[in-house]
Amino acid sequence: MRFADIGQQLRSYRLESGLRAEEIAARLGVSRAALYRYEKGEVIKLDTIRRLAELLKISPLSLLGIGVEYFARPAGFQERLRQTEEQADQILLAGGALCLQVATDGLEGALTEAWTELAEASSERAQARAAADQLLGLIQARRRLHAERKPTITALLGESGLRRLLHEGLCAGHRLSDRVRARCRHAARMEIEHLANLMEGGPIGVQIGLIAGPEPAAGFILLRGRERSHVVTGPFPPDAAPAGGIGVAMITAGEDAVAIHQRVTEAAWRDALKGEAAAERLRMLLKDVAIA
Repeated sequence: MRFADIGQQLRSYRLESGLRAEEIAARLGVSRAALYRYEKGEVIKLDTIRRLAELLKISPLSLLGIGVEYFARPAGFQERLRQTEEQADQILLAGGALCLQVATDGLEGALTEAWTELAEASSERAQARAAADQLLGLIQARRRLHAERKPTITALLGESGLRRLLHEGLCAGHRLSDRVRARCRHAARMEIEHLANLMEGGPIGVQIGLIAGPEPAAGFILLRGRERSHVVTGPFPPDAAPAGGIGVAMITAGEDAVAIHQRVTEAAWRDALKGEAAAERLRMLLKDVAIA
């Protein structure tokens, strides 16, 4: 068993459960410090793994990193993404309208304002603020990780998703004040302008394309590493608020899943708009939505 991997799985599923570390430690009969040591990769007994799986309401195989991993909360999902990206040399994204790794700082600012307002309106304000701070921390950690490691990125974005982003702004579907909603719409426009600039001449290792034909029914991410590769699917885009809505994200290292998603991505990239043609299409979209 690779105890460091088990520790990473334990942390992501702890965040997924919504339980505090003190609660899990108390039910397990250990100190909070001991639980954190497990998360850092300390040797853990099989019986302890079994009891932790029962507490977290998952299969023991999930803690061992075997099979498909499931997440119904954005925080647990973002933490597991961070862990997986830490081992990835290549990131391929298909579908959606945002590429977090190359986003502007304005995206973080708009998310901070929107999630803070949502937390302040919650009936459990302190808990909601803590959840918002936790999720923002994970978003920032993923962006720092990319800046440090610089894996290659190929992002295929969908025009319909970009159009929705322009109309609704970041954090779509949430009740925000007019001022914050305007900030989220402005941030969305800045992201799309930034993407157009990257299409024309981004940094080495970053390729952005626009899907010209039918878009994926559900977007996905393919993370390729030297030892393992993973496929990630799910309903939680980078701007999903801590409440997240209803949905289940999935992560798997299954060879068949990796292979078929690789083939789909390669075919979509061949047919995608790229370079100046893609950038021009995005700028036309910006004008169309501005006029509308």
